[in-house]
Amino acid sequence: MIPAIPQRRWPVISGLGIVQILAWGCSYYLLTVLGPSIAAETGWPLPWIFGSLTAGMLVAGAVAPMAGRMIGRHGGRPVLAVSSLLLAAGLVGLALAPNLPVFALAWLVIGAGMGSGLYDAAFATLGRLYGADARPAITALTLWGGFSSTLCWPLSAFLLAHLGWRGTCLTYAALEIAVCLPLVLGLVPPAAPRPAATGGGRSEAALDPAERPTFLVLAAVVTCTGIATSIVSVHLLTLLQDRGLSLAAAVSLGTLVGPSQVGARLLEVANRSRHHPIWTLTIAVVLMALGLVLLGSGLQAPALVLMVYGAGNGLYSIGRGTLPLALFGPERYAALLGRLAKPNLAAQALAPSAGAYLIAHGGADAALLVLAILGVIDVGLVALLWRVRRRGAVPVRARHDEKPLPQGGRG
Repeated sequence: MIPAIPQRRWPVISGLGIVQILAWGCSYYLLTVLGPSIAAETGWPLPWIFGSLTAGMLVAGAVAPMAGRMIGRHGGRPVLAVSSLLLAAGLVGLALAPNLPVFALAWLVIGAGMGSGLYDAAFATLGRLYGADARPAITALTLWGGFSSTLCWPLSAFLLAHLGWRGTCLTYAALEIAVCLPLVLGLVPPAAPRPAATGGGRSEAALDPAERPTFLVLAAVVTCTGIATSIVSVHLLTLLQDRGLSLAAAVSLGTLVGPSQVGARLLEVANRSRHHPIWTLTIAVVLMALGLVLLGSGLQAPALVLMVYGAGNGLYSIGRGTLPLALFGPERYAALLGRLAKPNLAAQALAPSAGAYLIAHGGADAALLVLAILGVIDVGLVALLWRVRRRGAVPVRARHDEKPLPQGGRG
C-alpha cells in the first residue's frame, strides 16, 4: 500500500529521495568504507580521520538552525541546492587534500552541506511546500533514505576498488553536481511567498511560554535517542563480538537492522497517517529501548532483538520528522526543526567517541549498560512529552489558527 499522496507530489518526493541517498552516502556513511584505506595510504591516524567527520557534524549542528530559518523564509530549493554545492566542494577538497589539516578542513565544508541538506532540511522542505498535509510525504521520504547505506556502502566499495579513495570522493562530487543539483532545481518547486512576520526576525521560531516545555522535552528525546543510535551504529559489531559472536556472524546480524527499519516504515505508510505522530514516536522509542535492554541483558535470539531495535529506529525517523509539524504547526516547522537538529547532530558527532571510551575502559558490558539506561531514560522522556503537550501544543495550535493534521490529527 502507498500513502494517500497526490500524484504531482511523487516526483518531488522521489527526487528528494535520490538526493538523500547520495547525500548520506557521500557524507555520514563515507568513512565507514573509505576510512581504513585512507589511513593505510596516507599514514594519517585513523582516529584523526574519523575525528574530522566528528568536526564536520558539529559544524552541521551549528548550521542546521540557520538552514531551517532559510527554508522557512524562502523554501527548500535554494538551501538544498547550496547543500549539493557544499558537499561537492568538500568532496573535491578531500580528494585533493595533501595533508591531514586540509582533509579536516574539507570535512568542515561537508559538515555545512550536511547541516543544510540531510533529513531535517528535506523534511523542512516538504513541510514548507505542503504545510499540515506534509506528513505522508515525509513518511514516504524516509523509505528512500532507509536505502542509503544499503546502496552507497557497496557503491563506495566498488569505487574504492577501481578508483581509490580519492577517485571515490571525486565521483561522489560529480554525482552531487550532475545528479543531485539538477534534481533539486528541476523537481523541487519554489515555495509560495510568505508574509513577513510582524514580531521581528526571530518570530518564525518563537515559542510561547506554554510551548517551551514541550519543545525542550522533545529536544531531550531527540538528543538522548541520537546518543544511543550513534553508539549502536558505530560500535554494534564490536558489541556483538563481545557477546561471543564471530565477525561474520556479527555482520550478518547487523544487516538485519536496515530491513527492519524499512519494514516498520512500510507499516507506517500502510497506516495512512490515521494516528497522531506522537504515537509513532512513542512506539519507536519503546521498541528501541526494549531492544537495547534485551541486548544488554545477554538474551538469546540476538536476531530478534536487533529486528525489534531496527523497527523502532525506522519509526523514529518518521516520528522525529512529523511530530514537530503536528505540535507546532507548519508556519514554524522549518525553523523549529532546524533548532531540534542542532542537539541531534551534536549528539551524533560526539557519541561514537564516548562509546569508544566506554568500551576501551569499561568493556562492552559498560557500553551496553549505558545504552540500556539511555533507552529507559528515553521512555521516561516520551512519557513526560505526553503530559506537557496537553498543556502547551494543542492550545497554541488553535491560537495560531493552524489546521490540525487530517485523520486523527488531535491525537
